[in-house]
Amino acid sequence: MSTASTAQQRTVPAWWQAGPFAAVFLVFFLVPLALTLMVSFWNFNEYELLPGFTFKNYWAIFEGCAGLNERGDLCVSLATYLSTLKFCFLVWAITLVFGFAVAYFLAFHVRSPGVQTALFVLCTVPFWTSNVIRMISWVPLLGRNGLVNEVLQGLHLVDKPVEWLLFSNFSVVLAFVHLYTMFMIVPIFNSMMRIDRSLLEAASDSGASGWQTLWNVIVPLCKTGILIGSIFVITIVMGDFVTIGVMGGQQIASVGKIIQVQTSYLQFPLAAANAVILLAVVLMIIWGLTRLVDIRKEL
Repeated sequence: MSTASTAQQRTVPAWWQAGPFAAVFLVFFLVPLALTLMVSFWNFNEYELLPGFTFKNYWAIFEGCAGLNERGDLCVSLATYLSTLKFCFLVWAITLVFGFAVAYFLAFHVRSPGVQTALFVLCTVPFWTSNVIRMISWVPLLGRNGLVNEVLQGLHLVDKPVEWLLFSNFSVVLAFVHLYTMFMIVPIFNSMMRIDRSLLEAASDSGASGWQTLWNVIVPLCKTGILIGSIFVITIVMGDFVTIGVMGGQQIASVGKIIQVQTSYLQFPLAAANAVILLAVVLMIIWGLTRLVDIRKEL
């Protein structure tokens, strides 16, 4: 028997190789997702869950959302989803700008691989501590009697402490950007490192300016990294409730915060229905992003 035939017999079948990954995907994703979907159709009272099938939870979420209320405002659910989408868009835009700038600097302006690696590791330093610690570190800086207000008052730029620096939309967005910019840097940097430098030289030889090279060469070749980073940031921000709770002073609502409150009151079917709707919204956003770039083709 030839060596090739022996090697072929010893090769593990493809379905055996994919088996462990499929099992992990099934146990840790599909099963919890199916259970969440199932519970979202159950009923409940103050004491117990009542298995069954009802759309009551979904109707309760968007009850009264057919039009504006007496004060001319949207219903609570729609207002909360719009608020969450607003945070998501702002954080995505800011992290994209900062992430792209940092990745561009590391990829094209740092020549030494050692320095490049050192700077890249430096970007990961904030991840050596927990998210909660990093969020709390902003309190002595942005608080009413914090360092920033003391400096502003010391320079006579303001007469009294600035109230909106902490426990506001500003502090929530700032914390999100601080926490999740790295999720944008890594995939964009990876895409930039794969760009053939001869393409940049060819663009320069053709008379393209730096901005033209950036927009017409680098950005199109980084679409995959931008898309992956965007998916990371959007999915995390849409479901986050800890950051909004801490940095918003428990005064700002988000879908994730509503789900957390509902579970704390043992309203699991209602929370599950909200989770299913949130998942559907996130999947629609991701579907829209993937229409712009074919990840399977680009990777």
